[in-house]
Amino acid sequence: MKAGVDVTPQGARFCVHAPRARAVSLCLLEAGQEVRHPMTQQGAHWTIDLPGLGDGARYAYRAEGAHAPEQGLWFDPAKRLIDPAVTEIDRAYRYDPALGEYGAETGDLMPWGLLRAPLSGQPPAPLFQPGGLIYELNVRGFTMRHPDVPEAERGTVAALAHPSVIAHLTALGVDAVELMPITAWIDERHLPPLGLTNAWGYNPVTFRALDPRLCPGGVAELQATVAALRAAGIGVILDLVFNHTGESDTGGPTLSYRGLDPDVYRTGPHGLVNDTGCGNTVDCARDAVRADILETLRHFARCGVDGFRFDLAPIMGRNADGFSAQAVLFQEMAACPVISSRVLIAEPWDIGPGGYQLGKFPDRWLEWNDAARDDMRRFWRGDVGAGVLATRLAGSSDVFDGAATRSVNFIAAHDGFTLWDMVAHTHKHNHANGEDNRDGHNENISWNNGVEGASDDPRVTAARRQDVKALLGTLFASRGTIMLTAGDEFGRSQQGNNNAYAQDNEITWLDWAGRDLEIEAHAQALGQMRRAHPDLRDLAFLTDETVTWHRPDGGQMRPEDWARRAFAKVLPTIAILVNGTDAPVHFTREDQMVPARSVIMIEGQAG
Repeated sequence: MKAGVDVTPQGARFCVHAPRARAVSLCLLEAGQEVRHPMTQQGAHWTIDLPGLGDGARYAYRAEGAHAPEQGLWFDPAKRLIDPAVTEIDRAYRYDPALGEYGAETGDLMPWGLLRAPLSGQPPAPLFQPGGLIYELNVRGFTMRHPDVPEAERGTVAALAHPSVIAHLTALGVDAVELMPITAWIDERHLPPLGLTNAWGYNPVTFRALDPRLCPGGVAELQATVAALRAAGIGVILDLVFNHTGESDTGGPTLSYRGLDPDVYRTGPHGLVNDTGCGNTVDCARDAVRADILETLRHFARCGVDGFRFDLAPIMGRNADGFSAQAVLFQEMAACPVISSRVLIAEPWDIGPGGYQLGKFPDRWLEWNDAARDDMRRFWRGDVGAGVLATRLAGSSDVFDGAATRSVNFIAAHDGFTLWDMVAHTHKHNHANGEDNRDGHNENISWNNGVEGASDDPRVTAARRQDVKALLGTLFASRGTIMLTAGDEFGRSQQGNNNAYAQDNEITWLDWAGRDLEIEAHAQALGQMRRAHPDLRDLAFLTDETVTWHRPDGGQMRPEDWARRAFAKVLPTIAILVNGTDAPVHFTREDQMVPARSVIMIEGQAG
């Protein structure tokens, strides 16, 4: 039996998975009042048919059963619960301590689910192909300060379809936008007392429901925006969270799964497993959980999206025996023609046992490559030489098996310093997060060019701009898919905050009026160069037959030369000249003077 809602011209059939409940009621909002309809148990599911119920009806559930948190049971009839399969809700979640208190009525605190007919049909084939440029963005922060976007649309999914936004993406050569979570989330309970809210969305309640703050038009808004971007040749990738929910630890709120099917969360000898650092961990080895994940992916594919990035993805492949690339969920995804046709990207680490799995995901998956991130940073900080960087530019064959790389190369992402802050701060500055600067990574492989933080010294600013341009050049010259985070192409800053998840304000809202146009023009030129040259987008690992590496004097690199900081990567149609020294270097074969701390691309067959 399939959980969810089937809508027909005659009415609606509701089905929810709640195997350990003693009773479940469907709740409907009728004439401004909650009306409860007892459901019938059929094995692990509870069902009810209601004739005459149409699109847009507001509904939820309540469930009765044992309340024994020490045994992993949180049944509480005072809690109104959102359907795990819902795709739209009528208002955003708002944290309140009553949501986690047994016996406290929460009807006035919870949104209603909106009845929508499930999408059907075959989704279009993905536009995005591995090797292209992924542009990671936070939907709200991306357009909150965009002068061309109408004020009413700023911060929404619909704003991404604005002609000015599409023009910016096209000029940069973006092949797909990767949207940080747009599914409905709830604030972590420590944030409201600090006067803060979650700005990133990595704290979902259910897997499918769109957040009305970001997507007030619901599924139709998402579909329309995806269509507009596709018409411009730009795909859409959704960042999804299947590793935990906002119901958190034993003191967290009861919102959906916890009140219906608490076995969704893995438990161990000491209670809830916490492989996420968020208080709970979804058990992706369970049949019902996998069914929910698979249906979520099919739903968003039918919305037209190209693929998915999975947060803390090892959890999806972990069971009692540990992580496996042959996990049942991965096999089921591969067997589904809708899901297997999409782009699948893993964040290949979590904090659980065996949590670092870079290079270990199934063959078709792409993976965020933190080894590339760190080595590119180390080269420009001066820690390593050409040999280390060349491995990353060639596709990271030390990480990925086979004939082609599965790397998603990036230097900065939403989590950590921005690209500009990376060359302007040696230390994190997270005091605005209210945790006394304890949160966020302490080691960022960053440098400040002589001054910590903002500086009016033109020499410092010029040095930072040069470093950012060199880092961008390194990224765009690397083998594999590449990812750039929105705003890094024009020098965005978060004031040194490397964990800005709780800053829904001008710290994370892009400053379109204050863009560094020199950096932006450089990034645009790199993007168009990469788009025009298959050599830069090819995924095959570079070999002696497809690349030559040489010194500035034109001679081929010898073993002792790999400690150098200036070298050339020469492909059939383009040469990449890297000068990591503090003085200009003349490259003989290309007859090109490369400024200090620079990367230059030269088109055409190199000598």
